[in-house]
Amino acid sequence: MKKIKSQRHPVAFKEWQLVAQAMVQGEQTVILRKGGISEGRAGFQWLYDRFFLFPSLFHEQTTRVKPNADGSERALESVGRVDGKITFDVYIEAMSWGLITDWEEVQKLDPFHIWSESTVRERFSWGDKPGISYAVVQPYLLKEPLLLEDCVSFGGCRSWFALPSEKGDGWQERAEQATAVAPTCGRPNWLL
Repeated sequence: MKKIKSQRHPVAFKEWQLVAQAMVQGEQTVILRKGGISEGRAGFQWLYDRFFLFPSLFHEQTTRVKPNADGSERALESVGRVDGKITFDVYIEAMSWGLITDWEEVQKLDPFHIWSESTVRERFSWGDKPGISYAVVQPYLLKEPLLLEDCVSFGGCRSWFALPSEKGDGWQERAEQATAVAPTCGRPNWLL
């Protein structure tokens, strides 16, 4: 693991709304990422070990994840956006992170995330070199969410972005008072 940048300001990591929902329900303890067009020359990098999840909404994600335990399709909640504001209510601590280039190793992560196998396979195979980045995480649910105006800087195909600092930097206090989510799916202990 490379050293992570220290944080003076809040940062967010763009992730599907369904993944954020699964994390606060204890159904997911691994984040998988390949990287996108705007990740730069080096590709995707784990830049921070503590961050808020930015709940991205697009309706196709319901078909790209595993169904609920009862077999029903997962429901996409849009509670994270009201009157041009975005709710940040999931805070993450990354416990370990890295890159996996062996498909069999990636398959061992299946119990710890909600992405469908075809979605993971597509991400793993995308680009010049097969592989996928992972972070084993501890999610927290904020007692008092951050409610921020949606702005242009939140857009684009990138994973990381800075959040505007609140008056008095109240984000740190909120993160410290957040409730740890107990994982019902366990964790891939061999990666810790």
